[in-house]
Amino acid sequence: MRAHLARVDAVLVQAVIAAALSFAHLHDLASAAGQDGWKAWAYPVSVDLLLVAAWRRLRSGSSKAAGWCWFVVALVASLGANVATAGLLDLDDVPDWLRILVAGWPAVAFLGGTLLAHTAPAAEPVPVAVEPETAGLPADPEPEQPQLPAPHVPAALVTHARKLAAEHHARTGSPIDPDTLRARLGVPAPLADAIAAHL
Repeated sequence: MRAHLARVDAVLVQAVIAAALSFAHLHDLASAAGQDGWKAWAYPVSVDLLLVAAWRRLRSGSSKAAGWCWFVVALVASLGANVATAGLLDLDDVPDWLRILVAGWPAVAFLGGTLLAHTAPAAEPVPVAVEPETAGLPADPEPEQPQLPAPHVPAALVTHARKLAAEHHARTGSPIDPDTLRARLGVPAPLADAIAAHL
């Protein structure tokens, strides 16, 4: 546990030192390029904020191309200031192109920060329920209906039905059908069928 804390402390100390040096180099370069007072201090803040915004976009996992683009832009600005103040440039006589770059930086940083803050992350695909294809598949067979036992038919009812059947035959010349028998007897269809089986 102590070894882990020591490693974390060392990393934090290193990060603070690196940030302070980079901050100072950006301030010195802005000041040498004609930005004085609070404006010289605003440049390093602007660069560091753009770096942080781009890093957060990279960590969020969405629109990584935009995150990498603005991360590289801010990193080049930071590294450029570090290298420029290392003695390669005469800070008492800064070239015009560098003055132009420093003067144009606020617009670049504003554009990058705005795009990173307001670009909507890629929309997650909405899951869609897919109905299984039923075309061409055979329909499920109808479940077989259980066979009910034939209803008990009293003998007196059969005798009465025979009389009705004889009258019907004498009147029409054809045997009585189950529907007519059911209507004449006033009984349910299953019972009429059972009676007709006895005729």
